[in-house]
Amino acid sequence: MRVFLASLAMSALVACGPQEPDPVIAEIVANTGGRPDSGAAAIARYGCGSCHVIPGIPVGRGMVGPPLTDFARRAYIAGQVVNAPGNLIAWIQRPDSVEPGTAMPPLGVTKQQARDIAAYLYLNTATGGLGPPRLLNPSLLGKH
Repeated sequence: MRVFLASLAMSALVACGPQEPDPVIAEIVANTGGRPDSGAAAIARYGCGSCHVIPGIPVGRGMVGPPLTDFARRAYIAGQVVNAPGNLIAWIQRPDSVEPGTAMPPLGVTKQQARDIAAYLYLNTATGGLGPPRLLNPSLLGKH
């Protein structure tokens, strides 16, 4: 019986074949230059959850800044610039350069950490009610 079950499991794995990468995930990772798993670690390290509600971040329950739910579907960042990877990376690194006088402090986030955080926000903050993440306007994309 064990041999039969093992054979059945192997047949199922072979039938499934290699999984094709999700094109949305591939596009977001390519355009942010970031790693979502590293982004989660950076979000925790810099304490972003002390000010923001951030899906998937256990301590992301802050009420100072806006909630970062469904971030990929937002039209603007800080109500100032179009929600595009380059703008988000700049905002994370130097918030005052995007919105002078903002309450969001500069935290000393490196460019790679900003890329990782951006990848996380675009890919992992969808709450499900609005569907899977997607970039709003592909013509605005560019590596920065």
